[in-house]
Amino acid sequence: MRVAKVAIVCAGLLGLAGCSTELGPSQAELKAQWDAQNVFPQTYKTDLLAFLRTYLNNPEKVHAAAVSQPALMRVDDGQRYVACLRYNARDTDGKYMGPKEGAAVYASSRLENFIDQPRAVKELCKDAVYAPFPELEALRR
Repeated sequence: MRVAKVAIVCAGLLGLAGCSTELGPSQAELKAQWDAQNVFPQTYKTDLLAFLRTYLNNPEKVHAAAVSQPALMRVDDGQRYVACLRYNARDTDGKYMGPKEGAAVYASSRLENFIDQPRAVKELCKDAVYAPFPELEALRR
């Protein structure tokens, strides 16, 4: 009797497994959603300044600030707009820490991620064309 119940339950589960449909979006739908988020970030400098005000230990008197215009670059499994950044910021004691680089990743025209790992930034920003970023040099707390 117990074996019969187990067999019936197993048969029912196998029957349901054959009737299952794909749950969630297809690969094509996921790619379309990803690509739809690639909107040029018109306010990329303003977004970067707001982020850097809290990211940097001492955001005042940054030297050698430069930024690239956002460009579509390969990030993760697709493309995103990325703006590359160079700067020399001070530590909490007021000493300059040396040149740093970062990459700001945008999705839906908003700053989504800031990459500061040197190898990743070097690869992402190898072809970046930098322009002076005086707004960062004038940043105050």
